[in-house]
Amino acid sequence: MIDTLSTEIAEGEERIRLDVADGIAELTLCRPEKLNGWSWESTRQLGLLADRIRFDPAVRVVLLRAEGRAFCAGIDVTAPGGAITGASAAERNRNYYEGIRWVHERFAVLARLPQPVVAAVQGYCLGFGFELALMADIRIAARDAVFALPEAQLGVAVDAGGDLRIAREAGAGWAKFLALTGRRIDAGTAERLGLVQQVVGVKELDEEARALAAEIAANAPLAVQGIKRAIDSYADAALPAALDRVAMTAALTLTSEDSREGYTAKAQRRPPHFTGG
Repeated sequence: MIDTLSTEIAEGEERIRLDVADGIAELTLCRPEKLNGWSWESTRQLGLLADRIRFDPAVRVVLLRAEGRAFCAGIDVTAPGGAITGASAAERNRNYYEGIRWVHERFAVLARLPQPVVAAVQGYCLGFGFELALMADIRIAARDAVFALPEAQLGVAVDAGGDLRIAREAGAGWAKFLALTGRRIDAGTAERLGLVQQVVGVKELDEEARALAAEIAANAPLAVQGIKRAIDSYADAALPAALDRVAMTAALTLTSEDSREGYTAKAQRRPPHFTGG
């Protein structure tokens, strides 16, 4: 695992770039050659940059966007420090549990920012990418956007709470349908389910997302932030306890034989053979 205590981002190692102008903080996923694949380092950088945004009086709204043809295609399995080890199965399980809890805390720094977060999504938005987009307050998608939670197909749990947020936005039935099957849905379906608030053309995504962010930034900051807090306190009332259950389930599945089989089968381009172990 990466050094979670570091507060620096080495030059050339940026997973996310922060730019602030005209009241808008742009958080840009900037590894298009990797389809903006997610890693422990991505999580660390997200938390650091969100902390910088939190107390910046110049920031009234956050625009979460990505470079390239994908928003985020899920976990980057080639990233260094991806595997968590332990001297025993129990220790490895515990270490995964604490690692996932740490991810939840970093994601919460973004989700609980006083400033509203607008996500602009194009192309693949899968796994951790989908979960990241669901952290935003408002989502705009290009017509080519594709959403999915494929974790069950790999033998692991949905580990950052994306299924819980789908249940909040679209209902428990749709959360189970998407998380239990791993099916992909297009932008139109995501809009119909309430997971996306607006669908626009691919070429119009950037302009429309910036216009929405600017519209929010022009409103009274105290009112905007108070509205966000009030809605979140209602919508997220049961989230903390549920996320702890998610972390335990994720730790159990990430250390399972089924998880090993799932990732091996995907790499070998064959159907997995799960045994429940």
